Order: sequence, then C-alpha cells, then structure tokens
Amino acid sequence: MRKTWLIVLLTCSLLILAGLGAAWWLLQRPNVRESAFGPAYLYIATGADYEAVLDSLRHYELLQDEQTFDRVARWQNYPAQVRPGRYQLRPGMGNRALVQMLARGEQDTVAFTLNAFKYKPQLARQLARAFEADSASLRRLLNDNAYLQRRYQLDTTTVLTLFLPGPYHLLWNSSAPQLLDSAAATHARFWTPERRRRADSLGLSPTQVHVLASIVQRETAKPTDKPIIAGAYLNRLRKGMRLQADPTLLWAIGNFGVKRVLNKDKLVDSPYNTYKHKGLPPGPITSANRQSLDAVLRPTRHNYVFFVARPDGSGFSDFAETYAEHLRNARRYQRRLDSLGVKR
Repeated sequence: MRKTWLIVLLTCSLLILAGLGAAWWLLQRPNVRESAFGPAYLYIATGADYEAVLDSLRHYELLQDEQTFDRVARWQNYPAQVRPGRYQLRPGMGNRALVQMLARGEQDTVAFTLNAFKYKPQLARQLARAFEADSASLRRLLNDNAYLQRRYQLDTTTVLTLFLPGPYHLLWNSSAPQLLDSAAATHARFWTPERRRRADSLGLSPTQVHVLASIVQRETAKPTDKPIIAGAYLNRLRKGMRLQADPTLLWAIGNFGVKRVLNKDKLVDSPYNTYKHKGLPPGPITSANRQSLDAVLRPTRHNYVFFVARPDGSGFSDFAETYAEHLRNARRYQRRLDSLGVKR
C-alpha cells in the first residue's frame, strides 16, 4: 500500500511539474519573430477589438505561434483590455510579456520631425502620415475658428504660428486636438520670458513675430543675413512704409517657384499683398523656424530699408539705405536674371 501511494504521489508530482513546465513554455517561450528590416511595430487603431489585433499579428507575420499567444491572451483577459497605440515588438519577446505590454498600453512614442510648410493642407498631410489622426479631422480643427479662439486665442489664419518645425515625440494614436495641444506646449516652451520681453521691446506680439519671421525665412536661407533683413523690415514698419515683401505676393498667388516678380503680381487682390497694404499680413506665409524667429527677436541695428538678392547667386543680399542705391542694386540683379533667360 505504501509503495502504491509513493507511486501515486510521484506521478502527481510529475504531472504538476509537467503542467508548470507547459505553463512556463506558454508564458515565457520566445514568440516574436526577428525582422530583417529593423524594429517590428504593431499598430492598434482606436476602437479596434481583439480579433483586429489577431488579424494584424497574422497579416504582418509578427508571431512564430499565434495559438500560444491566443491562449495566454485569453488567460490574461486581454480581449477585454485592448488599447490603441503603436507597440514595438522586441525579437524573442514571450507571450506573457507581449500580452502585458499590450494590456497596459505601454506603447512607444513616434519620433516625428515637422518640416516647414506653407499651407494648412500641407501641415495636415504631414501629421496624418505619422499619426492615427486623419488629415480631414485635422483640417476641420484648423478651420474651426471658435475652437481655436477658445483654446489658443488664435484664429484660422494665425493658428499656423502654433507649429514650430523640428522634432516632436508623440503617441501614434494622438487625436487631432491632442496634436494641436502638443504643438501648443512646444510653442509655450519656446516663448520664454526673455523672448517675450524682446518681442515687447519691438512692439510686437509673439504672433506678429512669427508672421515677420516667416517673411524673413522666405527671403533668405543665410543665417548671417536673417537678422539684417529682419532689421530692414522693422525699420520699414517704424517709418510707416509698406513692407513690399515679394514672398507675400508669391503666397498670395500660390506660386513660390517664381524667380521674377512682375508688376501685375503687385496688383493681386489679397490681404497678403504687402505692396498694397501697410503693416504685416494677417498670418504667416510659411512655418518659421527657431533661427528665423530669433533673427526677428535679435535684429541687427542699422539704417537699411532696402535689400535685393546679390547677382552672383550666392544667396546673400545687397542692402541699401536710399532708394537710389537700391535701384542700382536691383538693376544688377535684373541684368543677371536677363542673362540667365529668367522670365518668371
């Protein structure tokens, strides 16, 4: 009898060990495939259910064994805990670690670089390519004047000043309002008390600094010329002169590829036509970067009110205090365009 009990006890122990081993194998066994193309990501859309998660795992062949993942997921009640997001799947990850990461919503952030843009549809397309929010919802929000006024004290024209080109780290499933809020947070960090004091000393609001910086940015890519050009425009504003900024005309006619501005362009009926209207245009003509903004906030002090591109094609400008001197510089530049056969 004693021998029989020992056999039963031993058998039960072996069965328990076998069960524990099987459970360990299910939970800990490496199940995420290695990818030859870098990190593998699982995208779970907002509102997706467990079957959609399984479909994505299957479609992109992210797992070595779908059945063992499914068993562990159901044990852990993951089907009732599906959370949207972009999840990085590390090679060799076990079922338990994978299920826990998904159930807890431990997604990684998207390293996103916002490139310069001129119009709202361009901004919406950039964001929609990197995040779950679609371009239509972004455009609707960017054109919702009541929302923008209430949330950011901006309107549908000046809202573009909210977005600083550069790096952002955001969650993939950020909604359109969340993307705008993130841009607003970056904007607020840029506008330090010192920068606000500098804007005040120039008689400009932060929004006006953005608008002027956008013009400066379209005028030149040369860092050394930016504060000089900013100073020239500020001199014009102080003297009550029209800005007469060619880039604002190109924005108004919708063609930034124009090399030669014609007199007919100066007749365009647009509030962005700074040949017809005094002061700054109602909004930016491109997304001003930090360098252009700081050029406006730290302008070079001088008496220049005119400038034109140098005829050598260097990208630098020739500056002048008088209109007569400016005409001489402009004629040299026009002759250069003539020699190159540039008509437009």
